[in-house]
Amino acid sequence: MFVDQVSVYVKAGDGGDGIAAYRREIYVPKGGPAGGDGGNGGDIIFKVDEGLNTLMDFRYNRHYKAKRGENGMSKNKHGGNAEAMVVDVPPGTTVRDENTGEVIADLTENGQEAIIAKGGRGGRGNSRFASGRNPAPELSENGEPGQERQITIELKLIADVGLVGFPSAGKSTLLSVVSAAKPKTAEYHFTTLSPNLGVIDTADQRSFVMADLPGLIEGAHEGVGLGHQFLRHVERTRVILHVVDMASIEQRDPIEDFNKINRELQAYDPEILKRPQIIAANKMDMPGAEENLENFKAKLDVDYPVYPISALTKKGIQEIVFALADILDKHPRQTKEIEKSDEQVVYRHQKEESPFAITRDPDGAYVLSGAKLEKLFKMTDFTQDEAVQRFSRQMRGMGVDEALRKRGAKDGDTIRLMDFEFEFIE
Repeated sequence: MFVDQVSVYVKAGDGGDGIAAYRREIYVPKGGPAGGDGGNGGDIIFKVDEGLNTLMDFRYNRHYKAKRGENGMSKNKHGGNAEAMVVDVPPGTTVRDENTGEVIADLTENGQEAIIAKGGRGGRGNSRFASGRNPAPELSENGEPGQERQITIELKLIADVGLVGFPSAGKSTLLSVVSAAKPKTAEYHFTTLSPNLGVIDTADQRSFVMADLPGLIEGAHEGVGLGHQFLRHVERTRVILHVVDMASIEQRDPIEDFNKINRELQAYDPEILKRPQIIAANKMDMPGAEENLENFKAKLDVDYPVYPISALTKKGIQEIVFALADILDKHPRQTKEIEKSDEQVVYRHQKEESPFAITRDPDGAYVLSGAKLEKLFKMTDFTQDEAVQRFSRQMRGMGVDEALRKRGAKDGDTIRLMDFEFEFIE
């Protein structure tokens, strides 16, 4: 089964906790703090593997969670960093954050990597908090939570040649003739429900990849028929091979078929029609095909080469394969506007979000929320008095106390932060 779009949850590893420990060795008076830092949590990394051509693995595994870092140890020993979780994806994979719509990564080249979720920093041990005023602090940090996000993974096939044309124009038959691919063929529409790839080897030792894509119909750019399921895969092809049923078996006008398909491509992405296009006038072994071909050429208003072929009898196949190889030689894979998606990953300065927000629960309690405040809360060890005092100072420094007073909080009111409750004290 071919899978080209899937929703996945990823969670990077949390950082390991730092610890509060002290040197207790004979002949070492006042040994001082010796709590080590926690290790960093593992990143989740997507890496391109050119041996893959579908997102099938994600169909059965929709959750990816990296390991957390090791906790710090006594004698100032640092906890071990967790290894990154590397997930293989096919070339042509685009990763998007579902909540923000941001394109996180556009992976096209074999071996290319991108960090999809960043692991948390390890918490600091009490050695880090020693100072002249407090030389032996009973204070350490919990590890920073790893990044978590819901992502959409989309595959746009990277093929050299993309076969386009109306259903039953003979695309699958043509691919089966020129390569070892065995796509399903039958005398009804949409026998091809997912893309098929085939490698074509020419007699002069050249080779290229051809994709037989699902049949296109009028209105596809708006999602009619297989719609975008088909069109997204045309975006990365370098050359378009337009297969036209020249025998007009279904009583359709070949030139009208040709124009309708190109209008759909134009409506979806105007850049597609700037690429080289070859017309394969198929089914030339059928009665009336020669006459239809003459009319087709007379009405054709674009300068595309037309090759009469018969995928059934293999007539003209060698000529069109050599023509495709010649065009690909003139348009190398490094061509930027073809190889790279329009959805470039752009890094912009983003205005920092408010560190906290205040709402009210039905029972009158004040509820604190916000990514920065919640991260500080998770990194605080509430079993340590000094850590609790530090968290209180951090909230005050962020302006939480003042904001609560402005919202009407009075001495003794309940304040909630995640699963923790405390009283507001003036």
